[in-house]
Amino acid sequence: MTQLDYRIFDADHHYYEAEDAFTRHMDPKMRRRCMQWADVDGKRKLMVGGKLCPFIPNPTFDPVAKPGCMDQFFRAKNPEGKGLKELFGELEPIRPEYRDRDARVALMDKQGIEAMFMFPTLGVGMEQALKDDPEAICAAFYAFNRWLEEDWGCNYLDRIFAAPYISLVDPDFAVSELEWALEHDVRVVVMRSGPVMLPTGNRSLGHPDHDKFWALASQSGITVAFHSGDSGYHSFNEFWGEGGHMKAFGTSLLGSVLSANPISDTVASLVIDGVFDRHRNLRVATIESGSSWVKPLLKSLAKTYGQFPQAFSRDPAETLREHVWVSPYYEDDLQELKAAIGSDRIIFGSDYPHAEGLAEPVSFIEDIADFSADEQRLIMRDNGMALIQRRPA
Repeated sequence: MTQLDYRIFDADHHYYEAEDAFTRHMDPKMRRRCMQWADVDGKRKLMVGGKLCPFIPNPTFDPVAKPGCMDQFFRAKNPEGKGLKELFGELEPIRPEYRDRDARVALMDKQGIEAMFMFPTLGVGMEQALKDDPEAICAAFYAFNRWLEEDWGCNYLDRIFAAPYISLVDPDFAVSELEWALEHDVRVVVMRSGPVMLPTGNRSLGHPDHDKFWALASQSGITVAFHSGDSGYHSFNEFWGEGGHMKAFGTSLLGSVLSANPISDTVASLVIDGVFDRHRNLRVATIESGSSWVKPLLKSLAKTYGQFPQAFSRDPAETLREHVWVSPYYEDDLQELKAAIGSDRIIFGSDYPHAEGLAEPVSFIEDIADFSADEQRLIMRDNGMALIQRRPA
């Protein structure tokens, strides 16, 4: 394993949810509208909103893929043309550190990790699964966040910073959840990319209804993370005849190159709708969404600013650079990202222990070997450590 003379900050670590993550604290009256377990053909399956949920094929996570087993595939290195099942290889029993925070801290010591953001695996697909029932979304994530605090803690030993999930479907609920999280020393919350979806129509993230939430996030000085998951954008694939439900590892070749990009549109919404102008202390981190979207979005913002300068209080490209931190994929053009936003806005995330992540998080240093030593330390440690410090307005 690569050795550094400092411990790192990993902006993208994951747990595998306990089976009762959504049910332990669920209001009994809401169970049928939210999450339930069912045995189907001898396998334990998750029912969401009364339907089998396709987001994770094996929602018990036992057995599970080995960390980083698809590393080379995501670097576009699959000369033998292996299928996904073959690439996953032999599954293994779930490890204690995937569900136990003390076991995870012990692993962090071995991996040379000082602190980390901790994100859901299953949870990032559940808002879309309940999109037609806003009340169920609120009930589900109320229950989920209480489980999260019990099993992981919003801040455990100043090392594990687990992110409560926030949905904006009910603006008042979003504010109350953030208030609860702040009482539990939260440093980062997680949301999905994309618009706020309601049965009556979608809302932009910059809609005035959401300003109380953004104001609280800004005033409290936390980090708001947008993590990849089911954004609902897979309906765009359906427009091209590719199916409209997200699965963790879909096989649509066309879907892998279509241009609809939820994280780009999410950041664009925050910039164009003036969220960062109204809430100048707001910090946003984009996680497990890559960085190939950054340069095209900056180009589009520059053009729009040139056409309509009167619509902006400041250069929107500079607004993005001030307020947004990006965790790139290891296979991205990282020098291009540095040129676009600077090394002080890049945060390293390993996606451990997922199959598509890095088996050894610290090995990301090899992907930034052409950066200076000072830039490497910013990316591998200092930028992330700054984001877990409350920066009150």
